[in-house]
Amino acid sequence: MFDTGVGIVVRLLLGFAAAAILVRQCRKPSWLPGRLVAMGMNLSHRRLSVWGLSHLQIRKEFTILDVGCGGGQTIKQLASMATDGTVYGVDYSAASVATARRNNAALIETGRVDIRLGSVSALPFGANTFDVVTAMETHYYWPDLLADFREVQRVLKPGGTFAIIAETHRGMRMDWLYRPAMRLLRATYLTAAEHRDLLIQAGYIKVETFEEHASGWLCVVARKAS
Repeated sequence: MFDTGVGIVVRLLLGFAAAAILVRQCRKPSWLPGRLVAMGMNLSHRRLSVWGLSHLQIRKEFTILDVGCGGGQTIKQLASMATDGTVYGVDYSAASVATARRNNAALIETGRVDIRLGSVSALPFGANTFDVVTAMETHYYWPDLLADFREVQRVLKPGGTFAIIAETHRGMRMDWLYRPAMRLLRATYLTAAEHRDLLIQAGYIKVETFEEHASGWLCVVARKAS
């Protein structure tokens, strides 16, 4: 039986190990734990996704891309809006892609959904392809936000819309609770104004920010010049 000092050290080491695993799975889900994380995100982000997408005008014939698609729940919601269009998803986690494909299997069979493994820094699509690109609870982990925003702009059609949807941002209510976690996750943690300024620097126009103050949610909508 451990004495008190050794027991505390062991518990701390186990706690750090568990935290490291959780951080890795949040940034890039992998293997069975990653699939479980992706499925959990489908449940926990559903209300956030509905709220964020309510700020977009999506026509039924639109071609849409969801970057960092995770478990694929947002893809399913987008497909229910663009009923005559096509929704693509991309994620750099093979576990997330597998979960998203399983979650949208019927839509994939009909050709209305296509989900691929890939990175936001080099999207596997041609220029001027999409009417709308969404990024739901993912941009925190992008390697170079300015360059990646410009890569999203490349695949948008002229006049197309880019929407960032996030459940937390710097300056929100109870912000101090989230800052340590975001540091642990090595996440980019910006204010609403910093999001807007960076998108303008990347070349977007008509940048709007929407905040749900009670929950701390943020939706930033920007457009590619026509």
